[in-house]
Amino acid sequence: MSKSFLEVDGLSKVYPDGQGGELTVFEDIRFALQKGEFVCIIGHSGCGKSTILNVLAGLDEASTGNVVMNGKEVKGPGLERGVVFQNYSLLPWKTALNNIIFGVKARWPSWSKEKVREHSERYLKMVGLDHAMDRKPSQLSGGMRQRVSIARAFATQPELLLLDEPFGALDALTRGVIQDELVKIWEETRQTVFMITHDVDEAILLSDRIFLMSNGPNARIAESVKVNLPHPRSRATIFQNPAHQKIRHYLVDFLVNRSGSALPEKDGSPRVVDPSTDELTPDPAPAETKTETTARAVNA
Repeated sequence: MSKSFLEVDGLSKVYPDGQGGELTVFEDIRFALQKGEFVCIIGHSGCGKSTILNVLAGLDEASTGNVVMNGKEVKGPGLERGVVFQNYSLLPWKTALNNIIFGVKARWPSWSKEKVREHSERYLKMVGLDHAMDRKPSQLSGGMRQRVSIARAFATQPELLLLDEPFGALDALTRGVIQDELVKIWEETRQTVFMITHDVDEAILLSDRIFLMSNGPNARIAESVKVNLPHPRSRATIFQNPAHQKIRHYLVDFLVNRSGSALPEKDGSPRVVDPSTDELTPDPAPAETKTETTARAVNA
């Protein structure tokens, strides 16, 4: 029996191309997650990151391949998997606290009202919103709404938490505050997290490993980059670690120069890379593979 908490084996997604043929967005996606890991995935638009996350959530089906979590194949959505989307996904007629209570009651229907409320309030306090627990989403800022979404997801204590660019619509200052909140919650709960981001610095701050996807169509997870930086991490001090700049340089180089040509190992698994060591340097990239990356990915 496999020791990995989650195993993804040979996933591909094929769509009709509108011209009588087929378009393979990604193919032969293979990776494994260990219990308690925080893994980010980065790649250019169109490589299928969100589709992979939706397959893990049970909200979409792959054309080929399978996903196994805790020895059971993932088929359809389930309460053991929580999802936070970019668009908040809160119930507008419920208060911040009641949005969390709604998820907690669904997760543990046998709990008493008192236990459900106490548990829900605890996670709302974790994200610094105990003062706003009686406000409805329309009375909250975008950043506050996303904090409620994150609190609700963690409060249900899913075995796997899936985050689809949860801070993508926020300004830089608000995004930084919520990143800090997410770090603190994860340090306490150590839940397994799989997160999509376009922000290199965000990925380095949060993750144990970063998956790098090649460009679509026929995208693959080409590399698995180790983030060997000690926990707990802080945005204010992480840049002082010499390994931070090595990792950041490696990631940006991949996105700008190598994402058009990078390939995984021969068995389809991502090539394991540790940029913090002196022995590893980015592969040289021919000029024709250079692609444009997002402003956040190369923001100095």
